[in-house]
Amino acid sequence: MSLRWYSVVVDCHNIAAQARWWARVLDWQIIYEAVDEVVVVPRHITQESLRTTPWEQIGPGLVFVPVPEDKTVKNRLHMDLAPQLDDDQDAMVESLIAVGAKRVDVGQDVDVATFVVLADPEGNEFCVLRAR
Repeated sequence: MSLRWYSVVVDCHNIAAQARWWARVLDWQIIYEAVDEVVVVPRHITQESLRTTPWEQIGPGLVFVPVPEDKTVKNRLHMDLAPQLDDDQDAMVESLIAVGAKRVDVGQDVDVATFVVLADPEGNEFCVLRAR
């Protein structure tokens, strides 16, 4: 038996808004949308490619589901976003802030950190790394 990473599920209040925000940030697409779930995947994934690509070659997506409670503590799991080699980390951070991200302090040492911690519009933390 083998398992594969299928998706990251994001609990949120406004699943449509969160899914659209993340799709914009990652330049991904919404592939499925219902009242109780919105699925975001890389642009190269299509309904046809889902039928014709071997299961183990299809990467994970993001699934947004509604929850009634607010986020109250630091995430136990978060995403790291990495700019491409010729992209500027500071410019990427500023572009994310311009579309609704916020800087957050989770105890990181900003003087030596190679990453910047931000939160999406509903407060879920993620990091922007230096170019890789």
